[in-house]
Amino acid sequence: MNANIELSLLDPEEKELLNYIWNMIPELDRQGMTQADVLLVLDLMDDFLVEHGLIEEDEQAGEMIYLDGEIDETEQLDYLIHATKEQGHTLSSTQIQLIMDSELQYGIEKGYYQEEE
Repeated sequence: MNANIELSLLDPEEKELLNYIWNMIPELDRQGMTQADVLLVLDLMDDFLVEHGLIEEDEQAGEMIYLDGEIDETEQLDYLIHATKEQGHTLSSTQIQLIMDSELQYGIEKGYYQEEE
């Protein structure tokens, strides 16, 4: 799918998340990267959660339900590095980590996640 079309199909909350993450990434680290790359990493993060049984699909409501559970961030980063390369993207591990960190910070601010003590 064309990246511009995919970006235009985002709902307002997804656009807010994407813009939040994009703006959290330092300009220097954004070089060679697009918002479509961020969206890809977010999709792959969901794929990781599905594989680890931390997302269920509510077929009646047509939405995904995120379940409580522990995530091994190192394992998730390794998965994302490998998966982005398989998709033909050349994101660095630093760029992927920044996306992960920004998504986590967004989730904490929105109350989706709790900070570890």
